[in-house]
Formats: sequence, structure tokens, C-alpha cells
Amino acid sequence: MSDKRLLLTTTASREDAQSIAQTLVSHRIAACVNIVGPIESIYRWKGEVENAQEYILIIKTSAERVPTLREELRRVHPYELPELVEFGIEGGLPEYLDWIGESVR
Repeated sequence: MSDKRLLLTTTASREDAQSIAQTLVSHRIAACVNIVGPIESIYRWKGEVENAQEYILIIKTSAERVPTLREELRRVHPYELPELVEFGIEGGLPEYLDWIGESVR
């Protein structure tokens, strides 16, 4: 497995998604952020089943930058409890994985 990571979060608006993505990439916390949506999310929150339109952010970074990413996401995300899940990248095009590492240094 490589030291590169893929993280997912969601936001309620395209504007919030773009703002978060811009912050993460400009501060070299993420190499790239893809914004997907709108999507429909159904989830339980504070004892109630909710239905909302959201946008997914697919964030590429290195394991070393994940702690900083978590802190920054808490700071800039408008949700009381932002979603953040992390996946290890097993492999990929070596040059692309190198680019991720170089972009977040």
C-alpha cells in the first residue's frame, strides 16, 4: 500500500464545496479535490431521518497531511459534524501517486 490517501466529505452547497476545495489545495493540504453532485443523502441525525441534497468532495492527499486536513476541515466546514472518511490507496499509476506527494509538500 502507498502512503497516499483518498478522503470523502460532503457539503450542502456547491459554493461550500468549492470554498473547502480551494482552501485545501491552496494550502497544499490536498493535491486535488473533485466535487461531485448534487447527490441525494438519506441519514439519521439527532434521532430523525433526514433527506438532503449534498455535494461529495473526493480529496487526494498523503498520510502525512491527513492530521492537518482533519484540523482544517473542522475549521472551514459549515456542518456541526462534518463527514470525513479515509481510504488508503493500494496502488495506482506511480507518476500520479508521486504527483500527489509532490503537491502536498
